[in-house]
Amino acid sequence: MNPSASSLPAPSDRTRGDVLLSLRDVTIGYGKKVIQKNISMDVKRGSIFAIMGGSGCGKSTLLRAMIGLLRPQSGTYTVDGDEYWTGPDSHRTALNRRFGVLFQSGALWSSMTVGDNVALPLEMFTRLDDEMIRRLVELKLGLVGMSHAIDLMPSEISGGMKKRAGLARAMALDPDVLFFDEPSAGLDPITSARLDDLILTLRDGLGATIVIVSHELPSLFTIADDGIFLDAETHTPIAHGSPRDLRDHSTNPMVHAFMHREASTDAPPAEPATKGTNSNGH
Repeated sequence: MNPSASSLPAPSDRTRGDVLLSLRDVTIGYGKKVIQKNISMDVKRGSIFAIMGGSGCGKSTLLRAMIGLLRPQSGTYTVDGDEYWTGPDSHRTALNRRFGVLFQSGALWSSMTVGDNVALPLEMFTRLDDEMIRRLVELKLGLVGMSHAIDLMPSEISGGMKKRAGLARAMALDPDVLFFDEPSAGLDPITSARLDDLILTLRDGLGATIVIVSHELPSLFTIADDGIFLDAETHTPIAHGSPRDLRDHSTNPMVHAFMHREASTDAPPAEPATKGTNSNGH
């Protein structure tokens, strides 16, 4: 089987009963500039879905659109059958409650303890008392192996620990979908592998659906079971399928080069990272 875009059935032809996120003919960009067009894809419940492609292809831009930071120029985006951009702001706010986001830096507030960072969504969006919030914070930090750091400041923990603390915060409201923007960026191979194991544990143990932007092939091959490949030159998706299937079967030269880490002499400039609060609180 060749899982390139041309050989796969269109997402609309697939079974949709277990589809949680769905994009149809979506175009994303800034002003008159088109970053990607003709994006159609389904993210199934319980899957780990990878957004792949070379630098500057629009991976993080697509992620911004999926978490509500960027309105698509055209097309439809549904969350569990509900059109995301239709209706009042309160409608989108309710859908956003089903999302958890881990930004590249971990995005911890430097003036707050790790525990207070994780507690922030609970304080903002629930009416739980302080004792219950503390218990939930301990639970979430325990899930990512960070119970010991609850009273530490972000400056007192490593980069990998910041990523795990950011993940605990992303899980604070028990979201249906977790979005990760380059979760392994800046981590050493051992720490990156431990984070991959943690992501798989969360998916298997909590039934979470995960959408991940990454160019780290070892991580993608280990955890992702579906995905889309964005091409910077044509500004369109050129392949659908799991990273392993694309590596082993795709005949598209761009996909093959990426999956086998072949050098490209005309790589586009890197796109900006997904906006988020960094560890300095900006």
